[in-house]
Amino acid sequence: MDTFYSDTHRLHHCNAELNEGQLMPCFEMPSRADMVLDRVRQTNLGQIVEPIDYGMEPLKRVHAAQYVDFIASAWERWSALGRSHDMLPLAWPPRRTAIRCPEDIDGQLGFFSFDAGAPMNAGTWQAVYHSAQVALSAQAAIAAGASAAFALCRPPGHHAGIDYMGGYCYLNNAAIAAQALLDGGASRVAVLDVDFHHGNGTQDIFYDRPDVLFASIHGDPRHEYPCFAGYADERGAGSGLGFNFNYPLAPGSAWSVWSQALSDALRIIAGYRPDALVVSLGVDTFKDDPISSFKLDSNDYLRLGEQLAQLALPTLFVMEGGYAVEEIGINAVNVLTAFDASR
Repeated sequence: MDTFYSDTHRLHHCNAELNEGQLMPCFEMPSRADMVLDRVRQTNLGQIVEPIDYGMEPLKRVHAAQYVDFIASAWERWSALGRSHDMLPLAWPPRRTAIRCPEDIDGQLGFFSFDAGAPMNAGTWQAVYHSAQVALSAQAAIAAGASAAFALCRPPGHHAGIDYMGGYCYLNNAAIAAQALLDGGASRVAVLDVDFHHGNGTQDIFYDRPDVLFASIHGDPRHEYPCFAGYADERGAGSGLGFNFNYPLAPGSAWSVWSQALSDALRIIAGYRPDALVVSLGVDTFKDDPISSFKLDSNDYLRLGEQLAQLALPTLFVMEGGYAVEEIGINAVNVLTAFDASR
């Protein structure tokens, strides 16, 4: 299995995020990708491939053009005000307010964000742009006949919605890749999100569409971030009704519980008969991850890879979460090596 990767991600390295009521060092940092890439090399998973640049148009197939243009120009506007520190929003639109996009950069930061967990610096746009190109290049390999590919994306993407960023995510790499598969001729694509946190952005993008089935296994939003999406009764809307499946699980869930949700999600995906599968591969379900409460062990990721392989679908793995522990590389690559071995 080839791994698609760009060193450009290093340009995005912010100083602080707002977490637990205080500014603290970002959990999402360049070393995350380093640990995964090191493990890819140690296991001889396959070739490491530089991405091709597919331009802006595929990004605007899933994100509002105004939003993409905002991210692309935000730092230039911010620094023109004499600011050299990280960008974080000042205010968000409250309920029962007519939602209008302000003209100034502070207002727009709040308009296009849903939290203060997606800081931006001088290199953020280049990093997120190339992260999306990594996903697009990996999906192009799938479209060309590869049975599997790994997009080692950083920053991650599954919290980015049609016109908002948050949770370390700016462009939704998995959604961009899924749309590109459809634009390339696929009739139906399934997206399976196994990150600890609900893929609220991916759900937002495909919620009213029947051509992308979305399934997410995650911490119960009554207790866990992103707090306002991921409930089991969110089943889609309009023509997308019945194509959205959420599996919110209790804190402390281990493989015995988590795997039951996985089995049901895989059953539904198989019944959907997609042309390809996109896996939002978060490994923050690990028992020692600093910002989750699930209890999966490293061997459980081998079992995940084996079960995904049983679908016998062209499969694109897109890196999402997993933080601050050495096992991030072991766990992510365990999924990939077990998948390869089980095909």
